[in-house]
Amino acid sequence: MILVVLIAVPFIGGILAWGFGRLHHLAARWISLVAMLIDLALSLLLWIQHPGVSITGGQWISRIDLAWIPQWGISFELAADGLSLLMIVLSALLGVVSVMISWEPVKENVSFYHLNLCWVMAGIFGVFVALDLFLFYLFWELMLIPMYFLIAVWGHENRRAAAIKFLLFTQAGGLLMLVAILALVMVHGASTGVYTFDYFKLLGGSYSGRLEMALMLGFFVAFAVKLPAFPVHTWLPDAHTQAPTAGSVILAGLLLKTGAYGFLRFVVPLFPHAALRFAPIAVILGVIGIIYGAILAFAQTDLKRLVAYTSISHLGFVLLGVFAWNTLALQGVVIQMIAHGLSTGALFILVGSIQDRLHTRDMRSMGGFWQQAPRMGGSMMFFALASLGLPGLAGFVGEFLIFLGAFRAYPVLTIIATVGVVFATVYALWMVFRTFQGAPSSEKRLADLDLREMAVLGALGAALIWIGFFPQSVLNTASPALQGLQTEAGLNIASGQTPAPELRQLPAGKGESEDLAAQGAPAVSTPHSHIRPTEVRA
Repeated sequence: MILVVLIAVPFIGGILAWGFGRLHHLAARWISLVAMLIDLALSLLLWIQHPGVSITGGQWISRIDLAWIPQWGISFELAADGLSLLMIVLSALLGVVSVMISWEPVKENVSFYHLNLCWVMAGIFGVFVALDLFLFYLFWELMLIPMYFLIAVWGHENRRAAAIKFLLFTQAGGLLMLVAILALVMVHGASTGVYTFDYFKLLGGSYSGRLEMALMLGFFVAFAVKLPAFPVHTWLPDAHTQAPTAGSVILAGLLLKTGAYGFLRFVVPLFPHAALRFAPIAVILGVIGIIYGAILAFAQTDLKRLVAYTSISHLGFVLLGVFAWNTLALQGVVIQMIAHGLSTGALFILVGSIQDRLHTRDMRSMGGFWQQAPRMGGSMMFFALASLGLPGLAGFVGEFLIFLGAFRAYPVLTIIATVGVVFATVYALWMVFRTFQGAPSSEKRLADLDLREMAVLGALGAALIWIGFFPQSVLNTASPALQGLQTEAGLNIASGQTPAPELRQLPAGKGESEDLAAQGAPAVSTPHSHIRPTEVRA
Protein backbone atom coordinates (compact mmCIF):
# COMPACT_ATOMS: atom_id res chain seq x y z
CA MET A 1 0.00 0.00 0.00
CA ILE A 2 3.01 2.31 -0.05
CA LEU A 3 1.94 3.85 -3.37
CA VAL A 4 -1.48 4.68 -1.93
CA VAL A 5 0.19 6.23 1.11
CA LEU A 6 2.46 8.38 -1.09
CA ILE A 7 -0.64 9.93 -2.69
CA ALA A 8 -2.83 10.03 0.42
CA VAL A 9 -0.31 11.79 2.69
CA PRO A 10 -0.13 15.09 0.75
CA PHE A 11 -3.85 14.92 -0.05
CA ILE A 12 -4.79 14.56 3.63
CA GLY A 13 -1.99 16.90 4.65
CA GLY A 14 -3.46 19.61 2.45
CA ILE A 15 -6.87 19.28 4.12
CA LEU A 16 -5.30 19.40 7.59
CA ALA A 17 -3.11 22.37 6.64
CA TRP A 18 -6.17 24.23 5.38
CA GLY A 19 -8.21 23.44 8.50
CA PHE A 20 -5.61 24.04 11.22
CA GLY A 21 -3.93 26.82 9.24
CA ARG A 22 -7.03 28.93 9.65
CA LEU A 23 -6.30 28.93 13.39
CA HIS A 24 -2.61 29.80 12.94
CA HIS A 25 -0.56 30.08 9.77
CA LEU A 26 2.39 28.21 11.29
CA ALA A 27 0.22 25.10 11.59
CA ALA A 28 -0.31 25.07 7.83
CA ARG A 29 3.43 25.40 7.17
CA TRP A 30 4.45 22.65 9.56
CA ILE A 31 1.72 20.22 8.48
CA SER A 32 2.71 20.65 4.82
CA LEU A 33 6.39 20.23 5.65
CA VAL A 34 5.76 17.07 7.67
CA ALA A 35 3.60 15.61 4.87
CA MET A 36 6.35 16.23 2.29
CA LEU A 37 9.03 14.87 4.61
CA ILE A 38 7.00 11.67 5.13
CA ASP A 39 6.76 11.17 1.37
CA LEU A 40 10.46 11.89 0.95
CA ALA A 41 11.34 9.35 3.64
CA LEU A 42 9.05 6.70 2.12
CA SER A 43 10.39 7.24 -1.40
CA LEU A 44 14.01 7.10 -0.24
CA LEU A 45 13.26 3.95 1.75
CA LEU A 46 11.76 2.36 -1.35
CA TRP A 47 14.82 3.37 -3.39
CA ILE A 48 17.26 2.02 -0.81
CA GLN A 49 15.40 -1.28 -0.68
CA HIS A 50 15.27 -1.65 -4.48
CA PRO A 51 18.22 0.21 -6.03
CA GLY A 52 18.21 -2.03 -9.11
CA VAL A 53 16.14 -5.07 -10.08
CA SER A 54 12.95 -5.32 -8.06
CA ILE A 55 12.01 -8.00 -5.57
CA THR A 56 9.92 -9.79 -8.21
CA GLY A 57 12.86 -10.15 -10.60
CA GLY A 58 11.03 -7.96 -13.11
CA GLN A 59 10.75 -4.24 -13.68
CA TRP A 60 7.94 -3.53 -11.19
CA ILE A 61 8.91 -2.67 -7.63
CA SER A 62 5.44 -2.20 -6.18
CA ARG A 63 1.97 -2.71 -7.63
CA ILE A 64 -1.64 -2.59 -6.48
CA ASP A 65 -4.73 -3.35 -8.55
CA LEU A 66 -8.17 -2.95 -6.97
CA ALA A 67 -11.57 -3.13 -8.65
CA TRP A 68 -13.15 0.31 -8.94
CA ILE A 69 -15.79 0.52 -11.71
CA PRO A 70 -15.56 -2.98 -13.22
CA GLN A 71 -18.57 -2.56 -15.52
CA TRP A 72 -16.59 0.15 -17.37
CA GLY A 73 -13.26 -1.66 -17.17
CA ILE A 74 -11.85 0.92 -14.71
CA SER A 75 -9.64 -0.18 -11.81
CA PHE A 76 -7.56 1.53 -9.13
CA GLU A 77 -4.23 0.36 -10.52
CA LEU A 78 -0.96 1.83 -9.28
CA ALA A 79 2.50 0.51 -10.07
CA ALA A 80 6.07 1.77 -9.72
CA ASP A 81 9.18 0.70 -11.56
CA GLY A 82 12.61 2.31 -11.50
CA LEU A 83 11.51 5.20 -13.72
CA SER A 84 8.48 5.97 -11.56
CA LEU A 85 10.56 5.63 -8.39
CA LEU A 86 13.13 8.18 -9.54
CA MET A 87 10.39 10.65 -10.45
CA ILE A 88 8.73 10.08 -7.06
CA VAL A 89 12.00 10.77 -5.21
CA LEU A 90 12.53 13.94 -7.25
CA SER A 91 8.93 15.02 -6.58
CA ALA A 92 9.20 14.44 -2.84
CA LEU A 93 12.51 16.34 -2.63
CA LEU A 94 11.16 19.33 -4.55
CA GLY A 95 7.96 19.15 -2.50
CA VAL A 96 9.99 19.65 0.69
CA VAL A 97 11.94 22.43 -1.02
CA SER A 98 8.73 24.16 -2.14
CA VAL A 99 7.34 24.27 1.39
CA MET A 100 10.61 25.58 2.83
CA ILE A 101 11.05 28.39 0.31
CA SER A 102 7.44 29.49 0.94
CA TRP A 103 8.02 29.90 4.68
CA GLU A 104 8.65 33.66 4.65
CA PRO A 105 7.43 35.02 1.29
CA VAL A 106 3.83 33.69 1.51
CA LYS A 107 1.97 35.81 4.07
CA GLU A 108 -1.61 35.91 2.76
CA ASN A 109 -4.15 33.04 2.68
CA VAL A 110 -1.43 30.74 4.03
CA SER A 111 -3.76 27.83 4.77
CA PHE A 112 -5.32 27.85 1.28
CA TYR A 113 -1.85 28.17 -0.27
CA HIS A 114 -0.64 25.00 1.42
CA LEU A 115 -3.85 23.17 0.52
CA ASN A 116 -3.10 23.84 -3.16
CA LEU A 117 0.59 23.07 -2.77
CA CYS A 118 -0.10 19.68 -1.18
CA TRP A 119 -2.83 18.78 -3.66
CA VAL A 120 -0.73 19.56 -6.72
CA MET A 121 1.93 17.27 -5.24
CA ALA A 122 -0.67 14.52 -4.71
CA GLY A 123 -1.65 14.81 -8.37
CA ILE A 124 1.97 14.61 -9.49
CA PHE A 125 2.60 11.48 -7.41
CA GLY A 126 -0.52 9.94 -8.92
CA VAL A 127 0.54 10.67 -12.50
CA PHE A 128 3.85 8.87 -11.96
CA VAL A 129 2.27 5.65 -10.62
CA ALA A 130 -1.21 5.37 -12.22
CA LEU A 131 -1.45 2.61 -14.84
CA ASP A 132 -5.18 2.63 -15.39
CA LEU A 133 -5.62 5.26 -18.12
CA PHE A 134 -8.81 6.66 -16.59
CA LEU A 135 -7.10 7.02 -13.22
CA PHE A 136 -4.06 8.53 -14.93
CA TYR A 137 -6.29 11.17 -16.54
CA LEU A 138 -7.89 12.02 -13.19
CA PHE A 139 -4.49 12.65 -11.61
CA TRP A 140 -3.41 14.56 -14.74
CA GLU A 141 -6.33 16.95 -14.26
CA LEU A 142 -5.86 17.08 -10.47
CA MET A 143 -2.48 18.78 -11.03
CA LEU A 144 -3.97 21.64 -13.03
CA ILE A 145 -6.53 23.26 -10.73
CA PRO A 146 -4.25 23.72 -7.68
CA MET A 147 -1.48 25.05 -9.94
CA TYR A 148 -3.97 27.48 -11.46
CA PHE A 149 -4.76 28.86 -8.01
CA LEU A 150 -1.08 29.04 -7.03
CA ILE A 151 -0.41 31.26 -10.04
CA ALA A 152 -3.64 33.27 -10.00
CA VAL A 153 -3.73 34.05 -6.26
CA TRP A 154 -0.08 34.25 -5.18
CA GLY A 155 1.57 35.22 -8.46
CA HIS A 156 2.88 38.58 -9.61
CA GLU A 157 1.53 41.55 -11.56
CA ASN A 158 -0.08 39.73 -14.53
CA ARG A 159 -0.86 36.55 -12.65
CA ARG A 160 -4.49 36.08 -13.70
CA ALA A 161 -3.82 36.29 -17.43
CA ALA A 162 -0.88 33.87 -17.06
CA ALA A 163 -2.97 31.45 -14.99
CA ILE A 164 -5.80 31.46 -17.54
CA LYS A 165 -3.35 30.90 -20.40
CA PHE A 166 -1.77 28.01 -18.49
CA LEU A 167 -5.17 26.45 -17.84
CA LEU A 168 -6.39 26.83 -21.42
CA PHE A 169 -3.30 25.26 -22.97
CA THR A 170 -3.06 22.36 -20.55
CA GLN A 171 -6.81 21.73 -20.50
CA ALA A 172 -6.97 21.66 -24.29
CA GLY A 173 -4.14 19.13 -24.40
CA GLY A 174 -5.74 17.10 -21.63
CA LEU A 175 -9.13 16.96 -23.34
CA LEU A 176 -7.47 15.80 -26.56
CA MET A 177 -5.77 13.03 -24.60
CA LEU A 178 -9.11 12.06 -23.02
CA VAL A 179 -10.64 11.68 -26.49
CA ALA A 180 -7.68 9.54 -27.53
CA ILE A 181 -8.00 7.39 -24.39
CA LEU A 182 -11.72 6.77 -24.96
CA ALA A 183 -11.13 6.00 -28.64
CA LEU A 184 -8.32 3.59 -27.73
CA VAL A 185 -10.57 1.77 -25.26
CA MET A 186 -13.44 1.54 -27.75
CA VAL A 187 -11.22 0.30 -30.58
CA HIS A 188 -9.57 -2.25 -28.31
CA GLY A 189 -12.98 -3.39 -27.05
CA ALA A 190 -14.38 -3.72 -30.56
CA SER A 191 -11.48 -5.92 -31.65
CA THR A 192 -11.09 -8.06 -28.49
CA GLY A 193 -14.48 -7.89 -26.79
CA VAL A 194 -12.82 -6.53 -23.62
CA TYR A 195 -13.38 -2.87 -22.77
CA THR A 196 -10.69 -1.82 -20.35
CA PHE A 197 -8.51 1.13 -19.34
CA ASP A 198 -5.76 -1.21 -18.08
CA TYR A 199 -2.36 -0.17 -19.45
CA PHE A 200 -1.05 -3.73 -19.63
CA LYS A 201 -4.09 -5.04 -21.52
CA LEU A 202 -3.95 -2.16 -24.00
CA LEU A 203 -0.31 -2.86 -24.86
CA GLY A 204 0.23 -4.75 -28.09
CA GLY A 205 -2.98 -3.69 -29.77
CA SER A 206 -3.23 -3.97 -33.55
CA TYR A 207 -4.58 -0.92 -35.37
CA SER A 208 -4.64 0.38 -38.90
CA GLY A 209 -1.89 2.84 -39.75
CA ARG A 210 -4.05 5.97 -39.83
CA LEU A 211 -5.98 5.04 -36.71
CA GLU A 212 -2.83 4.33 -34.71
CA MET A 213 -1.31 7.63 -35.86
CA ALA A 214 -4.45 9.55 -34.83
CA LEU A 215 -4.51 7.89 -31.40
CA MET A 216 -0.80 8.50 -30.91
CA LEU A 217 -1.11 12.19 -31.84
CA GLY A 218 -3.83 12.65 -29.22
CA PHE A 219 -1.40 11.54 -26.52
CA PHE A 220 1.58 13.27 -28.16
CA VAL A 221 0.00 16.73 -28.23
CA ALA A 222 -1.07 16.54 -24.57
CA PHE A 223 2.42 15.58 -23.45
CA ALA A 224 4.08 18.05 -25.84
CA VAL A 225 2.05 20.90 -24.31
CA LYS A 226 3.12 19.90 -20.82
CA LEU A 227 6.81 19.31 -21.73
CA PRO A 228 6.58 21.95 -23.40
CA ALA A 229 7.70 21.36 -26.98
CA PHE A 230 7.82 23.83 -29.85
CA PRO A 231 5.36 25.20 -31.03
CA VAL A 232 2.96 24.61 -28.08
CA HIS A 233 5.32 26.17 -25.54
CA THR A 234 4.00 29.74 -25.41
CA TRP A 235 2.17 29.33 -22.09
CA LEU A 236 5.35 28.46 -20.18
CA PRO A 237 7.26 31.79 -20.08
CA ASP A 238 4.16 33.66 -18.86
CA ALA A 239 3.31 31.03 -16.26
CA HIS A 240 6.87 30.88 -14.92
CA THR A 241 7.25 34.65 -14.85
CA GLN A 242 4.03 35.25 -12.92
CA ALA A 243 4.04 32.20 -10.63
CA PRO A 244 5.27 32.42 -7.02
CA THR A 245 8.70 30.92 -6.44
CA ALA A 246 7.38 27.55 -5.25
CA GLY A 247 5.00 27.45 -8.22
CA SER A 248 7.91 27.97 -10.62
CA VAL A 249 9.91 25.24 -8.88
CA ILE A 250 7.03 22.76 -9.19
CA LEU A 251 6.33 23.80 -12.78
CA ALA A 252 9.94 23.44 -13.94
CA GLY A 253 10.96 20.56 -11.74
CA LEU A 254 7.86 18.35 -11.86
CA LEU A 255 4.93 19.35 -14.07
CA LEU A 256 7.13 19.53 -17.16
CA LYS A 257 8.51 16.08 -16.29
CA THR A 258 5.03 14.58 -16.45
CA GLY A 259 5.08 15.35 -20.19
CA ALA A 260 8.43 13.61 -20.64
CA TYR A 261 7.20 10.69 -18.53
CA GLY A 262 4.10 10.40 -20.72
CA PHE A 263 6.23 10.06 -23.86
CA LEU A 264 8.27 7.27 -22.25
CA ARG A 265 5.43 5.39 -20.59
CA PHE A 266 2.54 5.75 -23.03
CA VAL A 267 3.27 7.20 -26.47
CA VAL A 268 5.94 4.81 -27.74
CA PRO A 269 4.91 1.56 -25.94
CA LEU A 270 1.22 1.92 -26.83
CA PHE A 271 1.73 3.08 -30.43
CA PRO A 272 5.17 1.82 -31.56
CA HIS A 273 4.56 1.81 -35.31
CA ALA A 274 3.06 5.32 -35.35
CA ALA A 275 5.87 6.54 -33.10
CA LEU A 276 8.41 5.08 -35.53
CA ARG A 277 6.86 6.94 -38.46
CA PHE A 278 6.47 10.16 -36.50
CA ALA A 279 9.93 10.05 -34.89
CA PRO A 280 11.74 12.28 -37.46
CA ILE A 281 9.14 15.03 -37.01
CA ALA A 282 9.36 14.76 -33.20
CA VAL A 283 13.16 14.94 -33.33
CA ILE A 284 13.02 18.02 -35.58
CA LEU A 285 10.64 19.69 -33.12
CA GLY A 286 13.04 18.83 -30.31
CA VAL A 287 16.02 20.35 -32.15
CA ILE A 288 14.03 23.50 -32.99
CA GLY A 289 13.09 23.81 -29.32
CA ILE A 290 16.74 23.49 -28.26
CA ILE A 291 17.94 26.29 -30.54
CA TYR A 292 14.83 28.47 -30.33
CA GLY A 293 14.62 28.37 -26.52
CA ALA A 294 18.32 29.19 -26.16
CA ILE A 295 18.14 32.18 -28.53
CA LEU A 296 15.07 33.62 -26.82
CA ALA A 297 16.65 33.09 -23.40
CA PHE A 298 19.61 35.24 -24.41
CA ALA A 299 17.25 37.98 -25.64
CA GLN A 300 15.46 38.42 -22.28
CA THR A 301 15.92 41.23 -19.79
CA ASP A 302 13.47 39.70 -17.29
CA LEU A 303 15.57 37.35 -15.16
CA LYS A 304 12.73 34.92 -14.47
CA ARG A 305 11.64 34.84 -18.09
CA LEU A 306 15.22 34.04 -19.11
CA VAL A 307 15.27 30.97 -16.86
CA ALA A 308 11.84 29.96 -18.20
CA TYR A 309 13.08 29.89 -21.79
CA THR A 310 16.04 27.73 -20.76
CA SER A 311 13.51 25.02 -19.84
CA ILE A 312 12.22 24.95 -23.41
CA SER A 313 15.79 24.50 -24.63
CA HIS A 314 16.83 21.84 -22.11
CA LEU A 315 13.67 19.77 -22.53
CA GLY A 316 14.18 19.75 -26.28
CA PHE A 317 17.01 17.34 -25.48
CA VAL A 318 14.46 15.10 -23.77
CA LEU A 319 12.27 14.99 -26.89
CA LEU A 320 15.36 14.22 -28.99
CA GLY A 321 16.39 11.36 -26.70
CA VAL A 322 12.93 9.81 -26.35
CA PHE A 323 12.43 9.48 -30.09
CA ALA A 324 15.95 8.18 -30.66
CA TRP A 325 14.67 5.29 -28.49
CA ASN A 326 17.86 3.38 -27.80
CA THR A 327 19.40 2.49 -24.48
CA LEU A 328 21.98 5.29 -24.33
CA ALA A 329 19.47 7.97 -25.33
CA LEU A 330 16.85 6.77 -22.85
CA GLN A 331 19.40 6.68 -20.04
CA GLY A 332 20.33 10.24 -20.92
CA VAL A 333 16.66 11.27 -20.88
CA VAL A 334 16.23 10.00 -17.32
CA ILE A 335 19.36 11.80 -16.10
CA GLN A 336 18.38 14.99 -17.96
CA MET A 337 14.90 15.00 -16.42
CA ILE A 338 16.36 14.82 -12.91
CA ALA A 339 19.21 17.24 -13.59
CA HIS A 340 16.87 19.84 -15.10
CA GLY A 341 14.49 19.57 -12.16
CA LEU A 342 17.30 20.17 -9.68
CA SER A 343 19.27 22.89 -11.48
CA THR A 344 16.37 24.91 -12.91
CA GLY A 345 14.43 24.59 -9.67
CA ALA A 346 17.44 26.06 -7.85
CA LEU A 347 17.72 28.90 -10.36
CA PHE A 348 14.08 29.81 -9.81
CA ILE A 349 14.68 29.82 -6.05
CA LEU A 350 17.56 32.26 -6.54
CA VAL A 351 15.57 34.45 -8.92
CA GLY A 352 12.68 34.49 -6.44
CA SER A 353 15.05 35.49 -3.63
CA ILE A 354 16.40 38.35 -5.75
CA GLN A 355 12.89 39.53 -6.62
CA ASP A 356 11.77 39.41 -2.97
CA ARG A 357 14.74 41.59 -1.99
CA LEU A 358 14.87 44.04 -4.91
CA HIS A 359 11.20 43.93 -6.01
CA THR A 360 12.27 43.67 -9.65
CA ARG A 361 13.26 41.02 -12.18
CA ASP A 362 14.77 43.45 -14.67
CA MET A 363 18.47 42.68 -15.19
CA ARG A 364 19.01 46.21 -16.50
CA SER A 365 18.56 47.51 -12.97
CA MET A 366 20.98 44.95 -11.52
CA GLY A 367 24.74 44.50 -11.51
CA GLY A 368 27.67 44.60 -9.14
CA PHE A 369 25.94 42.60 -6.40
CA TRP A 370 28.73 40.03 -5.89
CA GLN A 371 30.39 42.02 -3.09
CA GLN A 372 27.06 42.47 -1.30
CA ALA A 373 25.84 38.87 -1.69
CA PRO A 374 28.77 36.52 -2.39
CA ARG A 375 26.88 33.39 -1.31
CA MET A 376 24.02 34.21 -3.65
CA GLY A 377 26.41 35.06 -6.49
CA GLY A 378 28.38 31.85 -6.01
CA SER A 379 25.19 29.81 -5.92
CA MET A 380 23.92 31.47 -9.09
CA MET A 381 27.22 30.69 -10.84
CA PHE A 382 27.16 27.04 -9.70
CA PHE A 383 23.59 26.35 -10.82
CA ALA A 384 24.06 28.25 -14.08
CA LEU A 385 27.03 26.00 -14.85
CA ALA A 386 24.97 22.97 -13.82
CA SER A 387 22.22 24.07 -16.18
CA LEU A 388 24.55 24.40 -19.18
CA GLY A 389 26.02 20.92 -18.56
CA LEU A 390 29.38 21.44 -16.86
CA PRO A 391 31.38 18.16 -16.67
CA GLY A 392 31.19 16.68 -13.19
CA LEU A 393 27.54 17.65 -12.74
CA ALA A 394 24.37 15.75 -13.61
CA GLY A 395 23.40 17.82 -16.64
CA PHE A 396 26.59 16.89 -18.47
CA VAL A 397 25.90 13.17 -18.05
CA GLY A 398 22.35 13.51 -19.35
CA GLU A 399 23.19 15.59 -22.41
CA PHE A 400 26.25 13.47 -23.25
CA LEU A 401 24.26 10.21 -23.19
CA ILE A 402 21.45 11.77 -25.25
CA PHE A 403 23.96 12.95 -27.86
CA LEU A 404 25.62 9.52 -28.03
CA GLY A 405 22.30 7.73 -28.45
CA ALA A 406 20.70 10.24 -30.79
CA PHE A 407 23.77 10.41 -33.05
CA ARG A 408 23.30 6.74 -33.92
CA ALA A 409 19.78 7.48 -35.15
CA TYR A 410 19.87 11.06 -36.43
CA PRO A 411 23.50 12.20 -36.85
CA VAL A 412 22.82 15.44 -38.74
CA LEU A 413 20.07 16.64 -36.40
CA THR A 414 22.17 15.70 -33.38
CA ILE A 415 25.08 17.79 -34.64
CA ILE A 416 22.72 20.74 -35.09
CA ALA A 417 21.38 20.19 -31.55
CA THR A 418 24.88 20.51 -30.09
CA VAL A 419 24.79 24.20 -31.05
CA GLY A 420 22.29 24.57 -28.20
CA VAL A 421 25.06 23.73 -25.72
CA VAL A 422 27.11 26.66 -27.03
CA PHE A 423 24.12 28.99 -26.73
CA ALA A 424 23.48 27.69 -23.20
CA THR A 425 27.00 28.70 -22.20
CA VAL A 426 26.41 32.21 -23.53
CA TYR A 427 23.06 32.89 -21.85
CA ALA A 428 24.03 31.25 -18.54
CA LEU A 429 27.21 33.31 -18.12
CA TRP A 430 25.44 36.43 -19.43
CA MET A 431 22.78 35.99 -16.73
CA VAL A 432 25.39 35.79 -13.96
CA PHE A 433 27.40 38.71 -15.36
CA ARG A 434 24.40 41.03 -15.75
CA THR A 435 23.19 40.27 -12.23
CA PHE A 436 26.32 40.05 -10.09
CA GLN A 437 29.30 41.39 -12.04
CA GLY A 438 30.21 44.74 -13.53
CA ALA A 439 29.59 48.16 -12.07
CA PRO A 440 26.55 48.61 -9.80
CA SER A 441 23.60 49.92 -11.82
CA SER A 442 21.49 51.09 -8.90
CA GLU A 443 21.67 52.16 -5.27
CA LYS A 444 19.78 49.06 -4.16
CA ARG A 445 21.23 46.72 -1.56
CA LEU A 446 20.95 42.94 -1.98
CA ALA A 447 20.89 40.91 1.22
CA ASP A 448 22.70 37.60 1.02
CA LEU A 449 21.18 34.14 1.37
CA ASP A 450 20.11 33.13 4.86
CA LEU A 451 20.62 29.74 6.52
CA ARG A 452 17.27 28.31 5.34
CA GLU A 453 17.94 29.23 1.73
CA MET A 454 21.49 27.91 1.88
CA ALA A 455 20.26 24.57 3.27
CA VAL A 456 17.76 24.19 0.42
CA LEU A 457 20.25 25.11 -2.30
CA GLY A 458 22.95 22.98 -0.69
CA ALA A 459 20.74 19.89 -0.87
CA LEU A 460 19.98 20.49 -4.55
CA GLY A 461 23.64 21.15 -5.34
CA ALA A 462 24.75 18.01 -3.52
CA ALA A 463 22.31 15.93 -5.56
CA LEU A 464 23.67 17.40 -8.81
CA ILE A 465 27.26 16.63 -7.80
CA TRP A 466 26.40 13.10 -6.67
CA ILE A 467 24.67 12.21 -9.95
CA GLY A 468 27.48 13.87 -11.90
CA PHE A 469 30.12 11.68 -10.30
CA PHE A 470 28.03 8.56 -9.63
CA PRO A 471 25.37 8.41 -12.36
CA GLN A 472 25.25 4.63 -12.11
CA SER A 473 23.28 4.96 -8.88
CA VAL A 474 20.44 6.40 -10.98
CA LEU A 475 20.99 4.28 -14.08
CA ASN A 476 20.92 1.02 -12.08
CA THR A 477 17.49 1.96 -10.77
CA ALA A 478 16.16 3.01 -14.16
CA SER A 479 17.68 0.18 -16.20
CA PRO A 480 15.01 -2.52 -15.65
CA ALA A 481 12.27 0.00 -16.39
CA LEU A 482 13.95 1.21 -19.58
CA GLN A 483 14.51 -2.37 -20.73
CA GLY A 484 10.85 -3.07 -20.07
CA LEU A 485 9.74 -0.02 -22.06
CA GLN A 486 11.92 -0.98 -24.99
CA THR A 487 10.58 -4.50 -24.91
CA GLU A 488 6.99 -3.29 -24.66
CA ALA A 489 7.49 -1.16 -27.74
CA GLY A 490 9.13 -4.11 -29.50
CA LEU A 491 11.21 -1.94 -31.81
CA ASN A 492 14.14 0.43 -31.94
CA ILE A 493 13.29 3.76 -33.56
CA ALA A 494 16.91 4.41 -34.52
CA SER A 495 16.79 4.04 -38.31
CA GLY A 496 18.98 1.28 -39.61
CA GLN A 497 20.36 0.39 -36.20
CA THR A 498 20.66 -3.29 -35.38
CA PRO A 499 18.04 -4.09 -32.77
CA ALA A 500 19.28 -4.72 -29.26
CA PRO A 501 19.50 -8.42 -28.25
CA GLU A 502 16.40 -8.22 -26.08
CA LEU A 503 14.37 -6.98 -29.09
CA ARG A 504 15.37 -9.65 -31.60
CA GLN A 505 12.90 -12.12 -33.09
CA LEU A 506 12.37 -14.96 -30.62
CA PRO A 507 12.58 -18.52 -31.96
CA ALA A 508 9.31 -20.40 -32.19
CA GLY A 509 8.42 -22.13 -28.96
CA LYS A 510 10.87 -20.22 -26.82
CA GLY A 511 9.41 -17.93 -24.14
CA GLU A 512 10.36 -14.30 -23.91
CA SER A 513 11.09 -14.48 -20.21
CA GLU A 514 13.41 -17.47 -20.67
CA ASP A 515 15.28 -15.75 -23.51
CA LEU A 516 15.75 -12.55 -21.53
CA ALA A 517 16.76 -14.40 -18.39
CA ALA A 518 19.57 -16.08 -20.35
CA GLN A 519 20.91 -12.59 -21.04
CA GLY A 520 20.65 -11.48 -17.43
CA ALA A 521 17.83 -9.06 -18.18
CA PRO A 522 14.68 -8.86 -16.05
CA ALA A 523 11.70 -10.85 -17.25
CA VAL A 524 9.23 -8.64 -19.06
CA SER A 525 6.41 -9.20 -21.50
CA THR A 526 7.06 -8.67 -25.21
CA PRO A 527 3.78 -7.81 -26.90
CA HIS A 528 5.51 -6.75 -30.13
CA SER A 529 8.12 -9.49 -30.48
CA HIS A 530 6.73 -10.33 -33.93
CA ILE A 531 8.38 -7.22 -35.43
CA ARG A 532 11.40 -8.37 -37.43
CA PRO A 533 14.60 -6.34 -37.82
CA THR A 534 13.90 -5.87 -41.54
CA GLU A 535 10.54 -4.33 -40.68
CA VAL A 536 12.22 -1.93 -38.27
CA ARG A 537 14.67 -0.79 -40.97
CA ALA A 538 11.82 -0.30 -43.39
